[in-house]
Amino acid sequence: MALSLKLSGLTKIFPGNGTLQWVPVLDSIDWHIEKGQFFSIVGPSGCGKTTLLRIIAGLEPASEGSILLNGESITQYDRRIGLVFQEFALFPWRTTVQNIEMGLEIRGVSKRERRAEALKYVREFGLADFANTYPRMLSGGMKQRVAIARTLIANPEVVLMDEPFGSLDSQSRMEMQNFLLEVWEQRKVTVIFVTHNVNEAVYLGDRVMVLSKRPTRIMEVFDVNIPRPRERSDPELTDFREEIFGLCARL
Repeated sequence: MALSLKLSGLTKIFPGNGTLQWVPVLDSIDWHIEKGQFFSIVGPSGCGKTTLLRIIAGLEPASEGSILLNGESITQYDRRIGLVFQEFALFPWRTTVQNIEMGLEIRGVSKRERRAEALKYVREFGLADFANTYPRMLSGGMKQRVAIARTLIANPEVVLMDEPFGSLDSQSRMEMQNFLLEVWEQRKVTVIFVTHNVNEAVYLGDRVMVLSKRPTRIMEVFDVNIPRPRERSDPELTDFREEIFGLCARL
């Protein structure tokens, strides 16, 4: 496969306060993600997972190093990269369909075209009965479907997901995991998925990267070579989970 995303020597240092003059967060991260891959990232709280995504998205500058998307340098926001947050980030004054079409509206797509495209996503994502509903009336799972649709409607090559299901109950979380896999398998976009949940990372990912405490380094990358669709109780998945849990326990 052609490389989709490559990070070389990526380092991030924040200005400190008090007794710390500088706070090193990311320490020379080198890795690549192949096009169309589902790549999970786990690591301890505060290790810089969100910072890493923000740098890839062009929302935060790196202190050192480079990011290449299909061989082109990423130094600022790039429309080829989409981002889905845990907090949904929906506009409360806009309905489901209006939220979904927002990305196309920003690009100057005509109202008729963007509405027609948004309605396709409404139907495909099981939101037809809630097309004109405001976010306050939607469940957590529905809000996240809207957020994912709003990102995908812009046709990004890479989708960054920062703990997207962290606020959902366990049943909704599993439903959204399966929904996300269906969407990913249909589109085969590259997904980088940050989570604190090892079970989730292993179930979803083609590969799982384990990050260390700050200053953050790559501890290990696991290739989850288990055919899809997967069963959550698969002994091979259990083996991966236990190995990753063991590694995380030593951090």
